[in-house]
Amino acid sequence: MTAPAFPRLIAGIAVTTLLALGVGLLAAAPADAARGYTPWPGHPGRHLVWHRVVRGDTATGLAVRYHAWTRELLAINHLRASSILRIGRMIRIPVVDAAVPKKPVKKPAKRHAANQHPKSHQHRAWHPWRHTTMTRDQVRRAITHRARTSGVPVDLALAVGWVESGWQQPLISTAGAVGVMQLLPSTGAWMSYYTDHRLNIYGTYDNIEGGVTLLRFLRAHTRRDKNAIAAYYQGLGAVQRHGLFKETKRYVRTVQAVRDNLRRFDHPMR
Repeated sequence: MTAPAFPRLIAGIAVTTLLALGVGLLAAAPADAARGYTPWPGHPGRHLVWHRVVRGDTATGLAVRYHAWTRELLAINHLRASSILRIGRMIRIPVVDAAVPKKPVKKPAKRHAANQHPKSHQHRAWHPWRHTTMTRDQVRRAITHRARTSGVPVDLALAVGWVESGWQQPLISTAGAVGVMQLLPSTGAWMSYYTDHRLNIYGTYDNIEGGVTLLRFLRAHTRRDKNAIAAYYQGLGAVQRHGLFKETKRYVRTVQAVRDNLRRFDHPMR
């Protein structure tokens, strides 16, 4: 859940000119937040990024967008949870360095055996896969247990898991999302701050814990489960800024249909 990257500022342009154009000098994309910006004194693992408030910005939305803690953002800017951000105001955002997505390191191509598909993820030995032989029933029980202990509706967690992966772990999407709950590595690192331990999203139990924790977070920051489902797919910041995209609406309908089947038939499909 990251914001679109801004182009680099051209050297030599006056700061005042940039501000007149409505672009904050330090309003960088979250992916660049941890590089070259001011550390937050007394708070290791944080870097400060300036952001100029625009219409629709909220403290929670900016915290999600920049991978920051909402309470830290409020504290450093002397705001309350109920505060309305004034358009045009420059605020500081304390980015959590470890949660910022890292740029992938290109690895040299490896040769594959004649009967081995070069895109087969099962041959990528550097992925620390764990508990990948679990059956769908075992995965279902694991999701159910984690949802109950996390205060998330079981049928919601099960429906999202089914739509994302069919309750299977050793899967990686073309976008790099991993496992049962299809978590990006950056999302897994972000959710680790809420679980108080480092999540290995290539492990079934940790993957489920990360996905359910994300659902709990999204339900706490949206008014309806429909919006939480949409934010799981599209990103909370994007939902708040742009509303639901066409494909997001289709995703929400699919999850809701699976959830209804689970309620009525105790199975994701009729």
